[in-house]
Amino acid sequence: MTASPTRRGFLAGSILFVAGVATACSSSKDSGGTTPGSTITLNQWYHAYGEKGTQEAVKRYAAEFTKANPEIAIKISWIAGDYETRLNSALLTSDAPDVFEIGDFRAQNVKNGLLAPLDDILSPVKSDYAKAALDTATVDGKIYGVKMMDDVMMLYYRKSILAKAGVTPPQTFPDLVGAAKKLTTGKQKGLFIGSDGVGDIAYLLLWSNNGDLIDPTGKTVTFASPEGAAAIAGLKDLHDSKALLEGFTTDWFDPGAISQNATAMQWCGLWAMPDIKKKLGDDFGVIPWPKFSDAGTPAARVGGWYHLVNAKGKQVDAAKKYVDWLWIQQTELQKDWCVSYGFHVPSRKSVAAQTTQLSSGPAKDAVDLSQQYGHSFPATWNKAMTTAFIQSATKIGKGNGDAATELANAAKTCQAELDKQNT
Repeated sequence: MTASPTRRGFLAGSILFVAGVATACSSSKDSGGTTPGSTITLNQWYHAYGEKGTQEAVKRYAAEFTKANPEIAIKISWIAGDYETRLNSALLTSDAPDVFEIGDFRAQNVKNGLLAPLDDILSPVKSDYAKAALDTATVDGKIYGVKMMDDVMMLYYRKSILAKAGVTPPQTFPDLVGAAKKLTTGKQKGLFIGSDGVGDIAYLLLWSNNGDLIDPTGKTVTFASPEGAAAIAGLKDLHDSKALLEGFTTDWFDPGAISQNATAMQWCGLWAMPDIKKKLGDDFGVIPWPKFSDAGTPAARVGGWYHLVNAKGKQVDAAKKYVDWLWIQQTELQKDWCVSYGFHVPSRKSVAAQTTQLSSGPAKDAVDLSQQYGHSFPATWNKAMTTAFIQSATKIGKGNGDAATELANAAKTCQAELDKQNT
């Protein structure tokens, strides 16, 4: 279900659901009536998840809440396309949702006065969340998001194909490049990291060489360091290897490439594991992104989704009540959301401990490696910074620019964005 990197499905329209009645509609701005007896209608936004059953699930959750709280109806808008851009625009209008989700938490929304603090509903259960899940959504000592689930991203590989080629799961980046070359035969490529041949791998290369995007003080962009430039230059090595699958019909967050035997290894998320197991049985394993060199550290990405409350909404208290009911009180619904439509790790420790689907096999391996090697984006990392960083990495990978020069230019843009947030 994770910004960029998410359970990202792109559907053709939006779904409006009010008080138990679902209506297909072409725009998320369509409105609906209230449940008989309700005096409040909350507008809740979800991005358009691709997994089968997710739409029905959120409608069921909303209906169960309204049954328990008949004075409050829930209008669900199912947003297709570029969710975050549409959300950012909507938050500045009278059509802004009361309750909404976001993949990568943006501290700037707090500084712009758009988010209501949620300490009052989180305080009783703070110890049940990982420190990182709370810290990411904390600004000036207040918590502004309830994390719904952790999305783990890692490298899948086909056991039988690697064994046949005499290849062991790679432990370093040079191992990965060599393995990808050896596994490229006929119509099958060795590695898939995204249809554009870049995906999110620039981040993994950076982290795997002990680099980071922003320093611990939150004041300085650091990815253009010598370590960062050396690692991200590895994208060109991957492209020069001719072992990358590019232009595939689905992107890295969909398991189609590895499931359809188009690649022997694929960067993807835990959410895809049920589909991969259905197609491949036990013929797959998972590992973190290999360390860049012997001096580096393996890396995995941990994303996820937060539920937030619009501070400028007309029904802030009712919105908090709904978030509290759904994402704190209803542990069975939280488990349902995390493992019935793809695999995700419940953000609450107690709920995760009860989720047996993640307690063995590759699912457990994924959870373990995320805890040992997981990285998340800082809350100050925004879309403009993402664009600048990925554009520079793309030039480097395609051989259209020197790594040190391109990253230094991108760092100037990102530093300006960071400075604006810190003023």
